[in-house]
Amino acid sequence: MMMRATHSIRSIATHLGRAPSTVSRELARHTVDPIKGYDAGLAGYRARLTRHRPRQRPKLHPDGELFELVVYLLRKYWSPEQIARTLKRMSPNESRRQVSHEAIYNALYVMPRGSLKKELIACLRQGNGKRRPRSRGKDRRQQIPELVSIHMRPPEIEDRLMPGHWEGDLIIGANNRSAVGTLVERTTRLVILAKMDGTTATAAAVGFSDKLNEVPRALRLSMTYDQGREMVKHAEITQKTGTAIYFADPHSPWQRGSNENTNGLLRQYLPKGTDLSVYSQEELDEIADSLNTRPRKTLDWRTPLEVYAEVLKKSVAGPSTLQ
Repeated sequence: MMMRATHSIRSIATHLGRAPSTVSRELARHTVDPIKGYDAGLAGYRARLTRHRPRQRPKLHPDGELFELVVYLLRKYWSPEQIARTLKRMSPNESRRQVSHEAIYNALYVMPRGSLKKELIACLRQGNGKRRPRSRGKDRRQQIPELVSIHMRPPEIEDRLMPGHWEGDLIIGANNRSAVGTLVERTTRLVILAKMDGTTATAAAVGFSDKLNEVPRALRLSMTYDQGREMVKHAEITQKTGTAIYFADPHSPWQRGSNENTNGLLRQYLPKGTDLSVYSQEELDEIADSLNTRPRKTLDWRTPLEVYAEVLKKSVAGPSTLQ
């Protein structure tokens, strides 16, 4: 009636208390004859028909197999995108066994309040505030003897084409009294965790040396670290392992992006404010294995362990095959 009276779509929407876009879609959907215009009878018939039509069951219905699998992987701290990509790889030709990461997020947040919803949302990686510089602005470059700057690092390390180059850091526990060493291989993103006997330079030298020496010689070529005081004995690590050590610029975490990202993931397992000395090396190895068996977007949805195994096989065949 209002259309016939030449009212605008916006004025009709205001009168009905609806959005102009809603009115526009309704008119387009039920206008079959440009001369007669909007067909209210057709609109009513379709509305009655739709009302009695059963709704399609969502893919991630709580009683479904797919939902159980998604919940299982969320509890292993997989991200929704990692889950979605892996399901697509597992069943490339079966759409009913696939689900988008948006659908996973939606399924979580529309769940009724309860312990399961709280548990699963807690499994998601949460955004943190800006990382505070440890030195709060103080330049620590002169406190590490004979450091070699990251700007002296060979270009092939920057390109991530040659495996065997690592990024390192410490995750600090409650009251700065405990720590876990983290190592991330730049090409494969493989994670190694090292138990530390405290937060001293001696503890760091022993912990990192022991774990690096477990890596084949051809795959422990260099390590890039920040300018933390725990690395004053970096020459000792190089002497024990043959690993060259380069130091990033102060307050430049992006120069060790793989390690910074990994540390964020590890906080799901090793929360801030906890005593990290209670974790045995075996428990730390299990945590590292959990990360290394997750598919990674940067690895074309393969796992770090898969890619590292390929690299390891080539290293056994000979150094030339690593190119």
